[in-house]
Amino acid sequence: MTAAPLTEEDVTPAKVGIFSKEYRASTIGFASVMFLEGFAALALVTTLPVAVGRLDGLTVYALALGGFVTMSLFGSVLAGEIADKRGPRLLLVLGLGLFLAGLLLAGTATTVWQLIAGRCVQGFASSVVVVGLNVTIAQSYPSKLRPKALSLMSTCWIVPSMIGPAIAGIVTELLSWRWVFFGLAILVSVASLIPLGFLRRLSPVAAEERSTPPGLVRAAAIVAVAAGILHFGASGLDLVHVLFALGGVIALVISVPRLLPEGTLRAVRGIPAAILLRGLASGIYFALESYIPLMLINQRQISVTAAGISFTGATLLWAGAAWLQGHPWSEVPRHKLVLLGSVVIAGSSLIAILGVLAVVPPMTASVALIVAGFGMGLVLPSLTVLAFDHCPPEDQGRYSAAMQVSQGLGSVVMIGAAGALFNVGTAVGYSGGLVYGVVFAFVALIALPACLLALRTRI
Repeated sequence: MTAAPLTEEDVTPAKVGIFSKEYRASTIGFASVMFLEGFAALALVTTLPVAVGRLDGLTVYALALGGFVTMSLFGSVLAGEIADKRGPRLLLVLGLGLFLAGLLLAGTATTVWQLIAGRCVQGFASSVVVVGLNVTIAQSYPSKLRPKALSLMSTCWIVPSMIGPAIAGIVTELLSWRWVFFGLAILVSVASLIPLGFLRRLSPVAAEERSTPPGLVRAAAIVAVAAGILHFGASGLDLVHVLFALGGVIALVISVPRLLPEGTLRAVRGIPAAILLRGLASGIYFALESYIPLMLINQRQISVTAAGISFTGATLLWAGAAWLQGHPWSEVPRHKLVLLGSVVIAGSSLIAILGVLAVVPPMTASVALIVAGFGMGLVLPSLTVLAFDHCPPEDQGRYSAAMQVSQGLGSVVMIGAAGALFNVGTAVGYSGGLVYGVVFAFVALIALPACLLALRTRI
């Protein structure tokens, strides 16, 4: 009688965790990197408007925001190719070094264009680091521990979400906005020493030598530029802005299919549907994150501090949901967690519509963003686990890059579309409440079909 082959679960002891001896160095290393990423991202939420204003660049504020996202799209594709050929070590070293350079470039800016350039470098570097971390997790942990490792990535944003904006605000008021960038540069320099130990343990993926598909990097560059053009075009209603937006859309339609696995835009069951859903869910969430605080402050007349509660609450529940999905006592099939999270996100968009009404408490809209954060904490880590559990090791970099591209594109397109609706409604003369209601209704219109797409992520 032939014995059944051992599975990964058979050889991974039940009590082994991500902080067990064999995984402790890797866990501390990637957690420290993710903590810095979160702190930098959230601290600059407070600093960037001040920096752009001091450099007399408010007219190009959208580019200071969009430059980060657009360059992250290009970085994700390039990083995926490097990861599959060289492994994640080079990505993490390169990404951390460029992130440091971007912080210094922005901190020493004498013009708003130098600041934008610094933000672009940071966006490129951030995407390289994220792809590197995803591949590191896929290579360093057995499938049973990957959900916990991914939940820790989300947990690393909890402390930054609570103290990052406040510390950045204090530093900006007492010293200068420049010292926020310089302080982060010092932290990155010191904390980058922590991952060096576990980086030495990583070995390159044992894969056949493959050449980059012709035109892939060029397509990624075109998509990055097109996303930036679309972001700029959505900020105005004159003929120039409309032409820019139209050109951006055409370039995206032509180039995006080259960057995503075959069948993604057709929502083919399995990994393609999972990658598409990642983009839709991210776009829905970040559209809500962009317009709920704006509506609370400008329309419902609540304080900036009170509006910030929604942002902190969303981050906390995002991390809490990510922690829940990563623990064995909640062994719900991944595709069911994706469906549950998608329904929660769709529900949050409906709550946001209610939050516009004058007869309901203003903080109803804050609840919407917090609920959406919980849904994202279930959806994103589960989609990552689904993809890595069902793709060959030599393609982990490519799929990680595809997930980041989808996430970035979803955010750019949804925020751009919501911004266009907002500008049109304002220009026509609709009341503020109606304009915000239309924006949130558009988000809900996308969120509800996304629940159906979640059904196609079952593999």
